[in-house]
Amino acid sequence: MSDTAQRNRPGTPENDPSGEPAEQARKTTSIGKRGGGDPGGRGRTTISDGVVEKIAGLAARDVLGVHAMGSGFSRTFGAVRDRVPGGKSAVTRGVKAEVGEVQTALDLEIVVDYGVSIADVARDVRENVISAVERMTGLEVVEVNIAVSDVKLPDEEEEEPESRLH
Repeated sequence: MSDTAQRNRPGTPENDPSGEPAEQARKTTSIGKRGGGDPGGRGRTTISDGVVEKIAGLAARDVLGVHAMGSGFSRTFGAVRDRVPGGKSAVTRGVKAEVGEVQTALDLEIVVDYGVSIADVARDVRENVISAVERMTGLEVVEVNIAVSDVKLPDEEEEEPESRLH
């Protein structure tokens, strides 16, 4: 058989069973599919800084030894804001997130209970925050910086009670 006859025969590697050149058949097949690919890959998902801040704030507050989030001023201001009808929740107090397309970095400001190991609490907060943010958002947490702004002494009066979610 001549080389030309071989290329034009149906069922040969260069041709699909209908006799069309394979490249042309592939183009027709891929164009004929509806939507083109995995539905999960169609489009883009963006996650706002506020969403990551809420997740991180709740995860940090859930750690034993964390008394409150934020500096004294922000906690006082937040207590007033929380009492105003329609006021915004204090979940993000003491949390700042910078969110990129695939990564995020977090800064947390916490108040710890007197008597706990600050290093252990900071480690536990990092682990809990990283786990929660990565699991819920799919973002890679590149760093969690923690500033301990105060220690809650047992005999100090509460500026505001912070509820712990369990």
